[in-house]
Amino acid sequence: MREDSIVQEVRNAREDYAAQFDFDLQAIHRDLKEQESKSNRQVVTFPPRRLSSQREAIQS
Repeated sequence: MREDSIVQEVRNAREDYAAQFDFDLQAIHRDLKEQESKSNRQVVTFPPRRLSSQREAIQS
């Protein structure tokens, strides 16, 4: 399979970012939430979907 340079670049960036936090997911989450709060972008949240409804939709 041919290697995609863009995919590899994204993977390298993700690896470098995670390494800044010693791959600690909680620290990464805190950093992302901090970036989100400093951003001027509107944050949109949706109510959670019920899992049972999704299973019924898949089964029918």
